[in-house]
Amino acid sequence: MGADLGAPVGADTRGLTERVRAGIATGLAGPDEGRAAGVVIGAGTDVPAFGSGPDERQGGGRDEQRGGRQSEQWGAAEETALRLALASAVSGQHDAAWLAAFDGARALAGVSAVARAAGWWWPYENVAVISECPRELHRDEAGRLDRGDGPALAYPDGFALYAWRGMLVPADFLEGLGALDARRIRTEENAELRRVMLEHYGYDRYLSESGAKPVHRDETGVLWRIDWEGDEPVVMVEVVNSTPEPDGSSRRYWLRVPPRTRTAREGVAWTFGLSAEAYEPQRQT
Repeated sequence: MGADLGAPVGADTRGLTERVRAGIATGLAGPDEGRAAGVVIGAGTDVPAFGSGPDERQGGGRDEQRGGRQSEQWGAAEETALRLALASAVSGQHDAAWLAAFDGARALAGVSAVARAAGWWWPYENVAVISECPRELHRDEAGRLDRGDGPALAYPDGFALYAWRGMLVPADFLEGLGALDARRIRTEENAELRRVMLEHYGYDRYLSESGAKPVHRDETGVLWRIDWEGDEPVVMVEVVNSTPEPDGSSRRYWLRVPPRTRTAREGVAWTFGLSAEAYEPQRQT
């Protein structure tokens, strides 16, 4: 549809809906998986976690005989069924971007009316299943789910997704960001959560408090490297804005560059899509 209009209509919401689909599937897959991915199922939700049928809940000898394998297979099968159901849903409010291009079209009047009032929905021959719109939705400038002090996406029944710049995080993870220090960041084993911590804490602050040493410096800037056990290093170039601030000071920036970077010039050149040899600015502003 977007191609026919000559523009990628709705492209901004496609990534969001895919993230929500993944979050719902993960959250309903079980409490442990949901908490780890930043998904909260509200107390009023009547959907049990996958693999929590009567036999599993009762425990006893039958569960011991079956072991965990059958429960895992059952959970995987239901998660697959859920993903297929979500993929077949009409997007409701998330269709608004392309429906707006056909405002007033009689053939789309019904779909448009639902998009104004509901979220995802499933129309069948004799019944329709309709979900509510979220009561909260927070995104960053790139359109990604993002919030630092609560759920990025929340529904009236209590279902919620917690995210930082597009990445799902545990619900209690954001509460601890205010108490971060260099040691807490350094000891975090999850590489993605550690990246979130660094972004929130500030690369400059972490470099200062962790005692990191620069590995190279030249007229373009200073190259810093943070080594992590079991993960690729974080390499950044510290640069100074050539345009002074109103008070006469010069703002410093830290640019993330590839781990293979060996010199500050190479790192700065990479941010412009150039090699170190080709980077020869005549004037900087």
